[in-house]
Amino acid sequence: MTKRLKEGFLWGNSVSSMQTEGAVNEGGKGPSVYDIREAGEHTSDWSVATDSYHRYEEDFDLMKEMGMNAYRFQISWSRIIPDGDGEVNDEGLAFYDRFIDAMLERGIEPMICLYHFDMPLALAERYDGFLSRNVMEAFVRYGKLVIDRYKHKVKYWLSFNEHDLFANPGISFRVGGVLNTEFSEKGMYQIQHHAMVAHAKIANYLHETTDCEIGGMIAYSPYYPASSHPKDTLAADLLDDFTNHAFLYTFTHGEYPAYFTTYLEDRGWTPEMGEEDLEEIKKMKIDWLAFSYYSSNVINGRDIPEDAPITSYPKYGGEENPHLDRTEWNWQIDPIAFRLMMRDMYARYRLPLFPIENGIGVIEELPEDEYIQDDYRIAYHRDHLQAMKDAILIDGVECLGYLGWGLIDILSSQGDMRKRYGMVYVNRENHDLKDLRRIPKKSFYWMKQVTATNGEDLSDIE
Repeated sequence: MTKRLKEGFLWGNSVSSMQTEGAVNEGGKGPSVYDIREAGEHTSDWSVATDSYHRYEEDFDLMKEMGMNAYRFQISWSRIIPDGDGEVNDEGLAFYDRFIDAMLERGIEPMICLYHFDMPLALAERYDGFLSRNVMEAFVRYGKLVIDRYKHKVKYWLSFNEHDLFANPGISFRVGGVLNTEFSEKGMYQIQHHAMVAHAKIANYLHETTDCEIGGMIAYSPYYPASSHPKDTLAADLLDDFTNHAFLYTFTHGEYPAYFTTYLEDRGWTPEMGEEDLEEIKKMKIDWLAFSYYSSNVINGRDIPEDAPITSYPKYGGEENPHLDRTEWNWQIDPIAFRLMMRDMYARYRLPLFPIENGIGVIEELPEDEYIQDDYRIAYHRDHLQAMKDAILIDGVECLGYLGWGLIDILSSQGDMRKRYGMVYVNRENHDLKDLRRIPKKSFYWMKQVTATNGEDLSDIE
């Protein structure tokens, strides 16, 4: 048995459109819900981001130099259809034509994600986003349009970024594009269901009309029990089921798991769903499971009220793990959990895996010599890559590739430029755009070594 990663392993970068593109008033783009968010003390607005709309060729050159052969990016829905439904913006399509061609010219495999939470503002204002079936159908029309346009150039597809977040009570309404309705659990699961039906329709259309591949994606958050107490173990297992496996199971089995539907029915939270919805989900096929992974969590089940919703358990019983280091954003650094979850996912579902977001966010300042020696970032990626290799080479997991998150600095999901994931520094701050120059960090040169050896050499560099 070989102990090397397979030829053609995909190494690359992963981003969203609103965190990179900017140019919100150019090229016929319509506004999204992000475009109306104002800057705060530690957040930028989204009008420029890292200006990849104008600088993507420079960024692709840097990716190519790093040895990357894959890039997962997002199509901006409102750049293609300014109101979210209706008239198509040919200028937006022409931009993505050039964008994708520039990638392919450099030997970089594109992966399109159709939605990364930037709901067209018109649909948010009129319908409250994915609370409405109208928006679900509009999304499917948009997705089919994009598939028809790029099916001959793009092999890898995603419908939604981190599908499980549609059922996360802290952010469900925000990522679902809801502006006017007060949060409720029933509404949250309606959003999740509409997104699942939309994903199924997109996956079914893709397989009926192309030879492309599509994955289902979640933000994987593994939970450890705080102790050997059975209540801690039960809480950890329930959280794992409801925040991770309910969606992975549905992607792979074509139906919601019984524990999920029973739980919603008992609490009166079952969303409206027709037989045609369930038929679409039943027909659904996915080719691989994609996920983001950043950190693990600990839960104490003894401190949780009996009537607390499972997805709210961390509010009552979340604890710090005394055995792990944490980032300055209080995220636990845990590469072993990366291996464990890959082992478990592959054993349960027997589909190839694709980690498409992983990385460490750090506050960094550009020194006088303009060389950031980010050994902490090298250590993070080295340890996670080793864990991934152990899952592949020791545990037999089939894995398509590894995409880091924001490996050229981008705005964080909250719009905070201080939280930098990149191996390339982008010279801007939250309230000072400076010159937006791209400046390689030490980790840039380390990643060149990793990709040149197809992951074999993870050693430090001088």
